[in-house]
Amino acid sequence: MSAPLLDVRGLVTEVRRKGRGWTPVVDDVSLRIDPGEIVGLVGESGCGKSMTAFSILRLFPTPAARVARGEVIFKGRDLAAASPDALRRVRGGEIGMIFQDPSTFLDPLHTIGAQIEEPLRAHPFPGDRRARVIELIQQMGLPDPEAMVRRYPHQISGGQKQRALIATAMACSPSLLIADEPTTALDVTVQAQILSLMRDLRARSGTAILLITHDLGVVTEMCDRVYVMYAGKVVESNNTRVLFRAPRHPYTQGLLGSTLSLETASRELFAIPGTLPSADAMPSGCRFAPRCPIAQPACAASAPSLEVVDDGCAACHRLALTGRNVWREGAA
Repeated sequence: MSAPLLDVRGLVTEVRRKGRGWTPVVDDVSLRIDPGEIVGLVGESGCGKSMTAFSILRLFPTPAARVARGEVIFKGRDLAAASPDALRRVRGGEIGMIFQDPSTFLDPLHTIGAQIEEPLRAHPFPGDRRARVIELIQQMGLPDPEAMVRRYPHQISGGQKQRALIATAMACSPSLLIADEPTTALDVTVQAQILSLMRDLRARSGTAILLITHDLGVVTEMCDRVYVMYAGKVVESNNTRVLFRAPRHPYTQGLLGSTLSLETASRELFAIPGTLPSADAMPSGCRFAPRCPIAQPACAASAPSLEVVDDGCAACHRLALTGRNVWREGAA
């Protein structure tokens, strides 16, 4: 097996809360991405997916956040221990990032062409920068490239803004693209176009993709492997097809059961009871135990570790029971 492109090991990220000190929001997360692979990171809003992505590049949305422990090995280098100058050479050059809301991350005072060109100015680029910008706009399927470079963000649609953001992330032909909810707030047609564009980028350039989403349908369509996060921890990982066919963690089973499908017309749509715990008040044992239908006192006493199962991993004290759907059959 070839060396992974990205190997995150035991990552712990903390945020500082007023009067409460530093609180972990990403807790002992490990994940791997191989060259050219599309890997999904899924879970409820607030489970730590985006913060995991920000941690890889130490590109936090607030100064009150830090990587406390762990390694982020990218092409053999530990980004968690890298200097600010070394990180700047990686950001936008070797690793590109697509953020959730293009309207937030596109500068309203600069043209689309200038913003796509910015990574080419920040990193060594031997060719004609304007020609590269035109090429990227064409690859993104944006209309009238010569006119597009002169437009401002308010003059184009939401789908076109997202394509422009992808063009900016791909400007320097990165080895890894981190896509944080890239289809949020887009209509179904535009969403399908963006996902198709990302698949084409992988096929054309061999770029690996970390796709962060809460949409399991997108994961099914896009990803080779998937990691499931809950309350700051990875609770299950596997090949996408295997995980969707035979999920082993009760949380994964609940997520899959709460999605719309052709079967939901004949039964009430399922919802996992309870809510995600606050980072300031995590359960002492298994973090999913208060919502789990097969939890026992031992689950509240100690946190389960990830165990190898079905060629993947799952973290549950009662894995012997989770070969079936615990939400339908319970512990009996």
